[in-house]
Amino acid sequence: MIIRPLNKESLSMKALLCLDFENDIVHPDGKVSGKGYAAYQAEHGTLAIVRKVQDQFRAAGLPVIHVRVGFSPGYAQQPKGSPLMGQAHKFGAFDLSNWGGAFIDEVAPQGEELVITKHRVGSFYGTALDLTLKTMGVDEVFLAGVATDMVVESTAREAHDRDFAVRVIADCCIAANVEDQQRSLTNMKKIASIVTSGQWDSVE
Repeated sequence: MIIRPLNKESLSMKALLCLDFENDIVHPDGKVSGKGYAAYQAEHGTLAIVRKVQDQFRAAGLPVIHVRVGFSPGYAQQPKGSPLMGQAHKFGAFDLSNWGGAFIDEVAPQGEELVITKHRVGSFYGTALDLTLKTMGVDEVFLAGVATDMVVESTAREAHDRDFAVRVIADCCIAANVEDQQRSLTNMKKIASIVTSGQWDSVE
């Protein structure tokens, strides 16, 4: 992975955060993809757009960081009282030791790209993401992920409160349906810039 250093001509250091693009969530055979995520992706071609943006970041020498959610096989980190994750162990979802917990092939990490593993919705809680970004000199994060109204929105709010400039790449995000997508994007306008895959490199 090549990381472009800050210089006098560059006022910010960008990074692309790819959030929860896992088989269990996005692949048609995934344990929770039937909630609408696989269908949304199929209709909008989101993974192909994400891959294009990933390659643009790579070509520009900017970091691409991958975040995944899950638990060890014994589900020791699982929040059992959570309405969202508390039942995952009963049907083997988000097991980081198997196919379901792996990144979907289309947008999987390449080479030595960083992988952050989390056990909750947001990408910062209980992880080294904040330290990693600040050590790299990153102050502007671009978000792509699934689901828009879960990990993307949670991470956007957390990043905002850690003083990062937050950009959400709308067509690189997946929700269960169009209504959830639009509602979440509207909510995030208060703390982030909403851009498209064709705009990310021209945002000021």
